Amino acid sequence: MKFFIDTADLNEIRELATTGLLDGVTTNPSLIAKSGGNILEVIKEICDVVPGDVSAEVTATDFHTMLREGQKLAKLADNVVVKVPLTMDGLKTCKALSTDGTKVNVTLCFSAAQALLAAKAGATYISPFVGRLDDISIDGMGLIADIVQIYASYPALETEVLVASIRHPMHLVEAAKMGADVATLPPSVIRQLFKHPLTDSGLESFLKDWEGTGQSILEPNTSDEKRERAQ
Repeated sequence: MKFFIDTADLNEIRELATTGLLDGVTTNPSLIAKSGGNILEVIKEICDVVPGDVSAEVTATDFHTMLREGQKLAKLADNVVVKVPLTMDGLKTCKALSTDGTKVNVTLCFSAAQALLAAKAGATYISPFVGRLDDISIDGMGLIADIVQIYASYPALETEVLVASIRHPMHLVEAAKMGADVATLPPSVIRQLFKHPLTDSGLESFLKDWEGTGQSILEPNTSDEKRERAQ
């Protein structure tokens, strides 16, 4: 499973990129607005930091303007993926861009039927929003299971399932068990993945035992090492 980070905060992206865990980035107009930067400049900077796919979303709602915006965004960097909404005009834009060789992420998916339409339109990624469905008492993970099953039944459909609106680590775990291709996570959820109370208590115990030895890996502890350092 590929890990994308869902943010336009360059500081967060740079820090988490050093872990080697990030395969890409997803952004949207809300995240760009929160960053306070110019959308074109922010996307270009993100693409310089992360070599993987970077989703940049159009802001228009009609086909002709969406297409022009998508074409402009695609020219910013080779790893830009144009993000369009799952509407009639969005899918028309998806078809036009994908036919020209541009990767497209179809977002705001809330049903398996919508996901099938996006795949037929040539989407590189489909982004079902699990957290927003959970918010209205609909099983978001059930949607992921349905989409993965449908896509697996038709090998000609190459669209990858990109699980979005992830609220907690179990969303990620369940999506991985179902065979989803990608998960895009906010930085706060990625940081939660590292945490476990047994890891913390185990490390505390190890360090306490090590401190009792009076040793240091970086400082010489034997007469031979001391002589080597003195030479």
